[in-house]
Amino acid sequence: MKIYQSTILNNFPNLTHAFTTKDGGVSKTPYNSLNLAFHVQDNPQDVLSNHEKLANEIEYDRRTLVHMKQVHSNIVHTVGPKDNFDNPPTCDALITDRKNTPLMVMIADCSPILFYDEEKEVIAVAHAGRQGAFKNIVQNVINTFTNIYDSHAQNISVTIGASIGVCCYEVGGEIYEEAKKLKLDYAIEKRDNSFYLDVSKILKTQLLTSAIKEVNIEVSDECTCCKHDKYFSYRADGTTGRFCGVLMMNNSKDK
Repeated sequence: MKIYQSTILNNFPNLTHAFTTKDGGVSKTPYNSLNLAFHVQDNPQDVLSNHEKLANEIEYDRRTLVHMKQVHSNIVHTVGPKDNFDNPPTCDALITDRKNTPLMVMIADCSPILFYDEEKEVIAVAHAGRQGAFKNIVQNVINTFTNIYDSHAQNISVTIGASIGVCCYEVGGEIYEEAKKLKLDYAIEKRDNSFYLDVSKILKTQLLTSAIKEVNIEVSDECTCCKHDKYFSYRADGTTGRFCGVLMMNNSKDK
């Protein structure tokens, strides 16, 4: 299994985290191989096996994992005792101060975002594609940190995993017009009468506007569409699986 980790989050020994790739699972074509999403018409037993493999690889209890029914919203769900693997909430971000409760975001071109406040010991994950960026889900996550957990933005570390890059994310004129109305057209590149959107640029700007320190922000420069041999990419492949970002706090800081 090929996973990769965040340089920033690796600084915290009480965290378990990973971003997955396609590699290391049992799903068949076109979901080969480590597809973690049940909603893409893959064999459910294969998906469950993939979840078990990942849980064993990075050492968490698969049954306690909380994932989401993602709907391209800016809804943030606060994880409680009723949330578990078999009961995913409908939202696009999860936040908790519960230990040994892994949170998962699934993607195939959108941005997987992992958040950690070391001071208050709170974690969050978010799914942000174009719609999530345009709806500023980042601001909602940071507001939840501050309003519910009394976090200070300067204490929050954020890492954004691989996603579709401005190199590949061509959008129509209507998206350009929408971006202009939202004052986000700074993230649009025009090339040969076509428009290309830089979602990562929007997300980083929103994080900085939310008072996250730049030194606490890490953004992957890998494009899922360019590297669809490594990552699932909806833009490149259409029918495909989902890879993930997963984050958990452990009981002990000396894990």
